[in-house]
Amino acid sequence: MKGNESEENYLETILILSNKLPVVRSVDISNELGYKKSSVSVAMKNLKEKQYITVTDAGFIYLTEDGKRIANMIYERHEFISRWLVSLGVDSQVATEDACRIEHVISAESFEAIKKHISIINSN
Repeated sequence: MKGNESEENYLETILILSNKLPVVRSVDISNELGYKKSSVSVAMKNLKEKQYITVTDAGFIYLTEDGKRIANMIYERHEFISRWLVSLGVDSQVATEDACRIEHVISAESFEAIKKHISIINSN
């Protein structure tokens, strides 16, 4: 799946919130991202149609297997790139913001090559 940045951000946010909260609701996503509830509602409808999330009658949002796969991929990229940039001396706030942009556009091939390169450097 080649998702768009907005979808990936929502899925990553659901993943992060699901690790912090007993259940995730649209209002939690809205509060976390600072988006209007109506915008989040539209996004959840789209994610549900694409079968990346399920929503219970009570409004609890859960990632499907495909949703988890995408969210975990984006989250791994975000965390790895942020840490790497900080290790290079980039301010942590700047590193986080840059990682948030890079995580969506870097190819799987390039990301894996960077991870491999850094692990070789770190093992020496």
